[in-house]
Amino acid sequence: MSFRELHTPGDPFIMANAWDAGSAKMLAGLGAQAIATSSAAYAFTLGVPDGGQVSMDQHLAHAQDLVAAVSVPVSGDMEDGYGPAPEDCAECVRLSAEVGMAGICIEDTIGASEKFYDFELAVERVKAASAAARAVSGDFFFVARADGVMTGGYDIDEAIRRIKAFDAAGADGLYVPLPKSFDDLKRVVAATKKPVNVLAAGLYAKYSRADYAAAGLARISLGSALARTTQRVIHDAALAMFGEGDLNMLGSALPGNVADRLLES
Repeated sequence: MSFRELHTPGDPFIMANAWDAGSAKMLAGLGAQAIATSSAAYAFTLGVPDGGQVSMDQHLAHAQDLVAAVSVPVSGDMEDGYGPAPEDCAECVRLSAEVGMAGICIEDTIGASEKFYDFELAVERVKAASAAARAVSGDFFFVARADGVMTGGYDIDEAIRRIKAFDAAGADGLYVPLPKSFDDLKRVVAATKKPVNVLAAGLYAKYSRADYAAAGLARISLGSALARTTQRVIHDAALAMFGEGDLNMLGSALPGNVADRLLES
């Protein structure tokens, strides 16, 4: 099944965000139908916090590593397209396709700030990225993100206004990360006939795939949630080891032969 065909409203697939070749191979080996990068999770591997400190060249090289590691489609979390102009977004699409990605998403927020692009410019950016996606060799699935609800830049009404315009501008899919309520998420789905992505983080981690299917979602992404879960294990084990000398958490480690089998696949 192609990456585009996976995006079926009412039958969502889980797009697993990985942070290196090893995590990508494990996730694919355990059943992931598609892998995605995570700008935050990748930043962690470089020893820097999430916040726009990773360049586009670094992210493209990272994505290329994931593409080479797995046989399933790989999508990219390409932040704000690494530039303000519509031409920057179009170039981001072209370069992402060149390294083998099956699609990307681009945000309407400016860098790592709470600021966001004006409505007209945001729509022009989506229009340029969508046109570039149609022009590349092979199929390429472009998702336009309205991130202002998550960052506090604007409310759900403005987010819906934006995704309607992004839909008309040619985006293949739409994405409003972390609406304030599940009812708001349903409003997002109702605002378009295109596939909608939901981020399984925060309050949205308590819902199941069946819940999202019933709401008409097409894709469930993890963002940096799985990487942060791994960080939680490191954090808690380290506090126990270096604080009380308690090594008990190490006893629950995944057996090496299990991981090795997944990495050999």
